[in-house]
Amino acid sequence: MATPKHVKFCTHQKVGILLIFSVGFGFFLQSSSSSSEETRCESSSNSNNSYCGFRKYIMESYFEKHDSLLEPNFQNFIVDELLFNTCKLLPDNLNHLLRVSVPWRHLIGEGSHRHISSTIRFHMQPDSMSQLRAHFCKVIIIERLPTGVFADPFELQHMLKRGVFTDVAVFGDTNLELPSVLSNQSAVEIHMNVAPTSLLGHISELEISVDLPLHARYPPLDDSGYSEVEFGEPEMFLRCSMEEIGDHESCLLMPTNDRTGSRTDNVVWRIPSGIRAHAGIVSAVTFLAASISTLLIILTSIFYSDCNLCNNLKES
Repeated sequence: MATPKHVKFCTHQKVGILLIFSVGFGFFLQSSSSSSEETRCESSSNSNNSYCGFRKYIMESYFEKHDSLLEPNFQNFIVDELLFNTCKLLPDNLNHLLRVSVPWRHLIGEGSHRHISSTIRFHMQPDSMSQLRAHFCKVIIIERLPTGVFADPFELQHMLKRGVFTDVAVFGDTNLELPSVLSNQSAVEIHMNVAPTSLLGHISELEISVDLPLHARYPPLDDSGYSEVEFGEPEMFLRCSMEEIGDHESCLLMPTNDRTGSRTDNVVWRIPSGIRAHAGIVSAVTFLAASISTLLIILTSIFYSDCNLCNNLKES
């Protein structure tokens, strides 16, 4: 007759085997889906699918080939790689029929933790709206951050769970503890779905608002007591998923920048920093305070050690 311990051991063994089988089956499904995705991309390469060779995020594809956000590298990536092919389901001049402007862009809050708020306006010609009428699109915003600030990936994930964004990710230097002098640029890529009714031709403009929380890194010493970081305009795209008879494409559109409707001056964040002339005084005071604290700790330890020794002698 089997003992209770033997029955318990057999039960645990069966559960372990089932868990191992489930994990293996999960990896098999994941690899199968990846293979099918690669096959789909290869089969559609002859149909000029302009976005199939790229990842879910544009910046993920960029950082697979580049280590930093240098302006020439980024612009060459957009022109030569990202927008090199055209979608055969849309005419070549559709990018020129769509215009985008940033009429409002400000920093909100004070101190080292602020929000950069932007209003992005897409201007659509009647021809472009009729061609996009039956397609689902999402807006992609790439915010390239200067070295003096960073976005917290964990904070952005909480916003994603609340439905603020459709997708969001941080690329580049994601080390949250580095000071400005040791950090590199980072970029935040935001995806926001476009309501189908916005592209049905009833309106000629589509306006969205983006509120991105940012945090200042420790700036270097400066004589003025402030360190300035400057924000340029974000990069904006439309990714449209189009389905025709026997064909499917995900096309990436880069609207023409409408300078007349955008603000001309860049946003500047003045971050408080240490004053260079005060460095000697601050260092001296810090050293003195640390020395006094260490001395007090040592004296307190000696005092309580003597008290404990006296109490032990009295008890003996």
